[in-house]
Amino acid sequence: MRLLYFEGRHLHQTKDLAKNIPSYAILSHTWGADDEEVTFQDVASGVATTRPGYRKIEFCRNQAAADGLRYFWVDTCCIDKMNSVELSEAINSMFRWYQNASRCYVYFSDLSVESLKLSSPWESALLGNRWFTRGWTLQELVAPTSVAFFSKEGHRLGDKTSLECLLSDITGIPAIVLQGCSLANCSVQERFKWAERRNTTREEDKAYSLLGIFDVQLPLIYGEGLANAQRRLHEEIVKASKGTYHEDFSVPFSLAYVPEVENFVAREQELTAIHQALRSDGSRCIAVLHGLGGIGKTQLAVAYAKRHKNNFSAIFWLNTKDIASLQESFLRVASLIRRAHPSAHALTGLQDTASINEVVAAVKAWLSLPMNTRWLLIYDNYDNPKLPGIGDSTAIDINDYLPESYQGAVIITTRIAHLQIGHSIDVRKMERTSDVLEMLSNFSGRKELSNDHDAVELIKHLDGLPLAIATAGAYLRQTTMTFARYLHLYKQSWAKLQRSSPELRAYDDRTLYSTWQISLDQVRQENPSAAELLRLWAYLNNDDVWFELLHHADEASPEWFRTLTEDEAEQMYERALRGKEKALGPDHTSTLGTVNNLGLLYVNQGKLDTAEQMYERALRGKEKALGPDHTSTLNTVNNLGFLYTDQGKLDAAEQMYERALRGQRLDSAPYLDHRTKLCNILTDFFPPWTVLTIRTAGV
Repeated sequence: MRLLYFEGRHLHQTKDLAKNIPSYAILSHTWGADDEEVTFQDVASGVATTRPGYRKIEFCRNQAAADGLRYFWVDTCCIDKMNSVELSEAINSMFRWYQNASRCYVYFSDLSVESLKLSSPWESALLGNRWFTRGWTLQELVAPTSVAFFSKEGHRLGDKTSLECLLSDITGIPAIVLQGCSLANCSVQERFKWAERRNTTREEDKAYSLLGIFDVQLPLIYGEGLANAQRRLHEEIVKASKGTYHEDFSVPFSLAYVPEVENFVAREQELTAIHQALRSDGSRCIAVLHGLGGIGKTQLAVAYAKRHKNNFSAIFWLNTKDIASLQESFLRVASLIRRAHPSAHALTGLQDTASINEVVAAVKAWLSLPMNTRWLLIYDNYDNPKLPGIGDSTAIDINDYLPESYQGAVIITTRIAHLQIGHSIDVRKMERTSDVLEMLSNFSGRKELSNDHDAVELIKHLDGLPLAIATAGAYLRQTTMTFARYLHLYKQSWAKLQRSSPELRAYDDRTLYSTWQISLDQVRQENPSAAELLRLWAYLNNDDVWFELLHHADEASPEWFRTLTEDEAEQMYERALRGKEKALGPDHTSTLGTVNNLGLLYVNQGKLDTAEQMYERALRGKEKALGPDHTSTLNTVNNLGFLYTDQGKLDAAEQMYERALRGQRLDSAPYLDHRTKLCNILTDFFPPWTVLTIRTAGV
């Protein structure tokens, strides 16, 4: 790096300085015609003063002296552009030179304050100033700590701090970047966007001028064309973000096993906090996302992984709900690694009969390899950590599942606020009204909610809880109900919960339960069987429910358990039957429902003759009250078919099955309507394979 200085009235250059560089000022400007600017050769031959551009050098000298600086740097004459090696080194170093300068002076040679006094304010003249359209001036704005702006006459117009809002509006660069925030906190796409409307004299310089913005190095090949220069720039960006050896450890990005919600509304503050926590030179960084259940921790981690997938060589998702789920996740990760790298040293020795502990150890060993530093592990739902003094055998010590080498990036989602690991990020309710309305609009399929008073009132009651907002939106998408009507039902549900469930003291719990209750009531109204199925699902794992689990549930129960529960159930059913016969009458549909249930119980107890009497009574009553083709009637017909089969009355069973099949076809419109509405509501909250079992089987 060469610097300029004056001895008396004479301009001099220092030798090329590699170290012990003194404090200096630096000039930022737009170039004039080639024969106007002072060149390296002009200074060396002593003819610099003959050029019109010498005025800029004098300005920089005078301003530097006023700031107590002897040395200064001007790009036109401090680089020997005839020397291609020196030019390449200078361009690759220029961002750092501007960054290390004590002062940076932006000189607007085309902005005269004197000529603007009688016309418009000088601020408006900046909006179209040429300096903001040039490629090289982007790094000259963001790199230095101190940047001051001057008119053609040398009048100070302001600095990067006082003009922050104006500069941000003109350039599209966020104010936080102008304040000195690391450029690494901004995405690659965002940084490219700052430069997309800027131009350079030589087309390749549109790429070369961004080397410092992305902190990469490139050899200069003038004549290669813009496309090739940009391709090489992109390659270096990828290499720098993932590491030099990323291809040796690259695994294709996939969220196939992740419960992703399409209608996620980005929470920029939290995403920025995660990115800052995971900034690293390759050493271990851990971000812990903690907050209420349903607050959006998992979806926040999904959004971060999708946005920054190019920054990592591999991203693996681990379900940490329990030990079995976590171990299953490690099996899946091992499969992904072996598929991408069949010769991966740490996993090649694994046999198909390897124990789960051997698989976990092999994956951890692969993640600990010396050059494998750019991976991201996401431990989702770590809600049962092993804590000192608590003897829970099902608790997980996450340290047993972290790679031994201190490298890579880790995200943990948990409801526990006091985990003693990593950088803690509190995921709170959504606070911005616009974000909540956007999320409600996405889930409900209804637009322009900011103009709907009832929608705005509803989100106040939902209190920024993402799960409650998603539940309400999913319900509204499947109905024609207005926001006013939904809000009325919500308030009713809230009041009912206060009376019936006083144990739900937390405001958040009541908000979630209120929205769920509205959806459950609608399902129960359209199809009671579907509602009962949902009640049963409350006790099951929402990640993997399949039809056979329900179909064969009774066969899996121990004989003593079935006998015990059936005896108690018989007493309760008989008591209910007596009460309903007295209060409602023997032919009321509710009474007949209990008669049908008693028949089912007697079948399970092996009392087939008694069960037959119950089914036949229920059938006679339903045919009279509901009609022969009603769904409930046909359910009892189907039950009789099962009973006759068990009794060996196959001809009678065949007649019952054929009648049920004729009357209640699975492709009938009412049945499909009930099933479709239930599936559409569940699609937003359950994996697709769970909903598929409902779409393809009777409810």
